[in-house]
Amino acid sequence: MEMSLQRTSSENNSGRNREEQEPSNKETTMEAPASGDDDQDLEEGFKRRRHTRHTHHQISEMESFFKGCPHPDEKQRKALGRELGLEPLQIKFWFQNKRTQVKTQQERYENNLLRVENDKLRAENRRYRNALANALCPSCGGPTALGEMSFDEQQLRIENARLKEEIASMSGPAAKHAGKSGSNSYCNMPSQNQMPSRSLDLGVGNNNKNNNFVAVAQAQPAAMVGEIYGGNDPLRELPLFSCFDKTLIGEIGLVAIEEINRLSLSGDPLWVPGNYGSEVVNEDEYLRVFPRGIGPTLLGARTESSRQTAIVIMHHMKLVEMLMDVNQWSNMFCGIVSRAVTHEVLSTGETIRYDGACQVMSAEFQVPSPLVPTRDNYFIRFCKKHQGQSWAVVDFSMDHLRPGAITKIRRRPSGCIIQELPNGYSKVIWVEHVEVDDSEVHNLYKNLVDSTLAFGAKRWVAAIDRTCERLASAMATNIPQGALCVITSHESRKSMMKLAERMVLSFCTGVGASTANAWTPLPSGLEDVRVMTRKSVDDPGRPPGIVLSAATSLWLPVPARRVFEFLRSENTRNQVWDILSTGAQVNELAHIANGRDHGNCVSLLRVNTQNVGQNNMLILQESFIDATGSFVIYAPIDVAAINVVLGGGNPDYVALLPSGFAVLPDGPGLNGGPGPICEAGSGGGCLLTVAFQILVDSAPTSKISVGSVTTVNSLIKRTVEKIRDAVSLDGN
Repeated sequence: MEMSLQRTSSENNSGRNREEQEPSNKETTMEAPASGDDDQDLEEGFKRRRHTRHTHHQISEMESFFKGCPHPDEKQRKALGRELGLEPLQIKFWFQNKRTQVKTQQERYENNLLRVENDKLRAENRRYRNALANALCPSCGGPTALGEMSFDEQQLRIENARLKEEIASMSGPAAKHAGKSGSNSYCNMPSQNQMPSRSLDLGVGNNNKNNNFVAVAQAQPAAMVGEIYGGNDPLRELPLFSCFDKTLIGEIGLVAIEEINRLSLSGDPLWVPGNYGSEVVNEDEYLRVFPRGIGPTLLGARTESSRQTAIVIMHHMKLVEMLMDVNQWSNMFCGIVSRAVTHEVLSTGETIRYDGACQVMSAEFQVPSPLVPTRDNYFIRFCKKHQGQSWAVVDFSMDHLRPGAITKIRRRPSGCIIQELPNGYSKVIWVEHVEVDDSEVHNLYKNLVDSTLAFGAKRWVAAIDRTCERLASAMATNIPQGALCVITSHESRKSMMKLAERMVLSFCTGVGASTANAWTPLPSGLEDVRVMTRKSVDDPGRPPGIVLSAATSLWLPVPARRVFEFLRSENTRNQVWDILSTGAQVNELAHIANGRDHGNCVSLLRVNTQNVGQNNMLILQESFIDATGSFVIYAPIDVAAINVVLGGGNPDYVALLPSGFAVLPDGPGLNGGPGPICEAGSGGGCLLTVAFQILVDSAPTSKISVGSVTTVNSLIKRTVEKIRDAVSLDGN
């Protein structure tokens, strides 16, 4: 009897499951005519149709239609059926099954997230229990687990702690009265948990004024490496993941790929016009389409989103390779990525290289100014091949894999879709979607950061476009012979551009607010000048010794394009701002165009001094501009070294100490041509960062003198004043 009931229950359950899983079969039976001699033929026809597989073209078209409209009406089903050669019922059943499949994947994704969150809470609970079990009272030294002792014992411990405080308060006056120190010797020792003050390691003389100056410089609080992660370096080596975590990450990666695909191809209402002339994600619609996401929004954070599309001259697989290699990726985006590390490669791909590749990474994203804090990211990078020759590369934060970590940024699924185009071109659709607490951004850069130009998709795509133009220029062979000052030799061009690339990379990594840069603010009047020292030992790309770096950022009431043209011109540098060429004649010996804009080029300049006994100096300079900003970077270079480079030699051993300028628009779409003088915050001005590097001593063990710091501080202030006066007069 019991076996019979179980069999009946099992049959009922299996019947319900078949009804839920096969809505198409059920609907076919209901809509099929049930009378006439053709009943048996119709039934056999429907059975045959159920086992008929759709073609790859039909599935691809229905997948594409589903992304834009998952619930087609009867008119749309008929039109799609005529186009694909299918019955409207087949279209209806396919969309029903597809919606069920997507819902199942979303539920599995949410369940996995809840499971991980539950494991995280359990681990935190165990950690807190262990901490409470082993904790000691700071007053009495006894255990803090008060629930395990009697009330009388609690009162005795409290009374004991009170008496100890009274004895300590009385011992001070008694010792003073006896002529002894009232504090123990170990109380005067610095605590091991105390933050060290940041110091320039200055050599101080007996001048009181200089001593006061050094005291101000050394009194600034230290920014420990990775302090937003509780004192841990965000780029540190992390433990390997378990097999469960790897499987979970793979499943979440597939969901993130689907999300980035929909964000890339969708329009209104998921994307709406933003406040700065760009499009942003409609958060209400986003939460409706992706109800779970990657967890609740960070406390005190705002959402930042942007999307940008571009056609670039690079093969799609080369782009995928550069994005999946941390060194190539950080070099391509050197203006954005200050530091990057791949902690573990979870997968290199399945049957096709990079298809299903997954790796754990951390990186610092920066703006070229010491006034904008970096955005420290710990994320998973996942790569997947779509139908045809389309690839998706997506990043998503995994904060729950770092118990106890406190982060100010969370990277929602962000990345790009790369589509193959003819003739070696590729189409890139980039999406940036983050939650960030940017309350520490300097007021000068608030407008830029809020406009998404600082960290948004437009800046990432502009960096890709510039890299593609540089590579195309380096590989160009159709250079007209005999052109004035143009380097025509392929080997010379390649070696020269490699040297310029290293110069740009060195400048960009040293000018931002990376945790690797120990900037110290200096009292310098109106400008906020930051300085730091570096020791160069056994580095063939840098001169050996002590290098003093100084940087400052300011707002100028003129368009960014005008400032860029002023700084890159060899005719103005010797007359206005460059002390290396003051009063001398500057001539361009050679240049390499590396972009569509005439300002994008690598130049070799010669400074012809008036002093007979002084050798003429050479300067290597690269300038480039795009819709998100511009740079003018230069470095003095030895004549013998540049001859080796022009001969096609290895540029890695040429010592460089780059200085330069970063010019950013004070708002979106305002990096263009000349314009009138404007007010701060109006979006018509620009943000200028000036950065110098000076070798103050060739001995790495020496100390920086106060005079060196004062000289650099004075130099950067005079340069800023001259530039401000010159561009303002030019604008009037």
